[in-house]
Amino acid sequence: MTGTPDRDGGTAGWDREADLVVAGAGPAGMAAALAGAIEGLAVLVCEKSAQTGGTGATSAGTLWIPANSQGREAGFTDSAADGARYLEAVAGRPGDDVAALREAYFRDGPGIIDYFTEHSELRFVACGTHPDYRNNQPGAAVDGRAIVPELFDGRLLGAEFERVRPPIEEFMLLGGMMVSKEDIGLLVKRYRTPGGLVHAARLLARYVLDRLRYRRGTRLTMGNALVGRLYYSLRKRNVPVLFETAVVDLVREDGSVAGVVIEDGNCRSRIRARKGVVLATGGFARSEKFREMFMPEAARPRSMAVGECTGDGLGMATAVGGHIRTDGHGSSSFWSPVSVTRRSDGSEGLFPHLSLDRAKPGLIAVNSAGRRFVNEAVSYHDFVEAMYRSHEIIDTMPAWLVCDAAFVRSYGLGAIHPGTRNLRPFADSGYITLSPTLDGLAAAIGVDGAGLADTVTRHNRFAKDGSDPDFGKGDDAFNRFNGDSGHAPNPCLGPIASPPYVAVAVWPAEIGCSIGLATTPDGEVLDAEGLAIPGLYACGNDMSSMMSGNYPGPGITLGPAFVFGYRAARHAAARTGA
Repeated sequence: MTGTPDRDGGTAGWDREADLVVAGAGPAGMAAALAGAIEGLAVLVCEKSAQTGGTGATSAGTLWIPANSQGREAGFTDSAADGARYLEAVAGRPGDDVAALREAYFRDGPGIIDYFTEHSELRFVACGTHPDYRNNQPGAAVDGRAIVPELFDGRLLGAEFERVRPPIEEFMLLGGMMVSKEDIGLLVKRYRTPGGLVHAARLLARYVLDRLRYRRGTRLTMGNALVGRLYYSLRKRNVPVLFETAVVDLVREDGSVAGVVIEDGNCRSRIRARKGVVLATGGFARSEKFREMFMPEAARPRSMAVGECTGDGLGMATAVGGHIRTDGHGSSSFWSPVSVTRRSDGSEGLFPHLSLDRAKPGLIAVNSAGRRFVNEAVSYHDFVEAMYRSHEIIDTMPAWLVCDAAFVRSYGLGAIHPGTRNLRPFADSGYITLSPTLDGLAAAIGVDGAGLADTVTRHNRFAKDGSDPDFGKGDDAFNRFNGDSGHAPNPCLGPIASPPYVAVAVWPAEIGCSIGLATTPDGEVLDAEGLAIPGLYACGNDMSSMMSGNYPGPGITLGPAFVFGYRAARHAAARTGA
């Protein structure tokens, strides 16, 4: 290293210079870097791991952008005002600082997405019907607000395709083939419809050819498509990404952040950032210190975040006076129930129970008393929040998803695919518990047998009547969207009556952080007095979420990642005297 990594006054001995230095090559960091490059800045991205994408690469890749042009072009009607009204109904009226974030988001979000599609390889399509998660609230929408990236051909990246972090193993078929939600529906029907068979054959043929050259399939969907398109866009603009290079310190000059100290192996060097530094290191999900500070004790062992999300951005920012906003958050994080899998290499994995099983007819969730505690069809975040509330009264860690073998054949269960008939291997591995009787199942999983029997009897009566007076499963559009539209009278209610009976344990795990650095709408990091630290920006999970710990709809982390990553880069580009 040349020079000294002092936080103040270290003006001499820069090893390298750029206009904008971005810490982290997840979706937020790459969006900021891409916007900076489009604006003509010399951008340098430093990525701690060997791959791009961060946790976003393992996500569904959805963005929640009310009044987006993709939805409008698909024939859906929406307004930014309705989006804002809905968020306030769900998350409450915020203070002035968060209100300013929300105002900028709803005003500028659609145009920012159009900006990226005009100037890069990013392409989005409307999800169509995809209801907001609390769609009984004022301003909620049933369709048009969620957009997803178009499929991406990873072969366009050539050898750099290996730099795209793969999705979790449980989301791939045949050891490396990605499929979308639409693909799953056709694959399940592959032997029942000509269209399903043709689609399955094409997917398989493409995958076989891919494996002759690559370690996994190159037909990228969901979050992988988003990351692939971002990285491809950066490559086309010749934006350098330094892999296995961590930003470990900020260098200040006359009160402004003037650069960074990076670490590549055992070597440290200093990079001057003429316009600014953007922190997009993925949040604190893997930081033992921050998890202990901000997360409920029951959540601390499990995380869907990649291992590099160790709170680096928060640590560096607070060291130079940055403020972590904790007030006003309904929850510190965004949650999903997960089941624990055993992977091919013997390690443990986590499968997020997002939408494919809990809302389907013939499944209930119970606590240790064998009693239901939640409408199983609510969003993954709301499901875990209900777990926490139940756990205050009786042990609900884990909760148990209970169904029968017929349910699993029809809909799958967690990591078990629809159509599976032989459940014994999953029971032998410990993933599920099987029993020919409900009493035996209750004993095996350690819940109250009489409680479970009574709960199933009551639930089966509800299924026959088509109404759930206890929790309202199937009452709203979001429930029904994830249910079985071909099942009557209620697409979310069905009997549990065909032994063997099945149970899988689910635990809380965060899929993103809500608590983060306080910022302006332009991503400028604020100190404890509410003053911006010149030259320092944050976006993505390093930035305190404008959702305030609430989860109103699909894509509420990636949407802000793009909007505020863009705004940070644009603000940095306009800095004078830098």
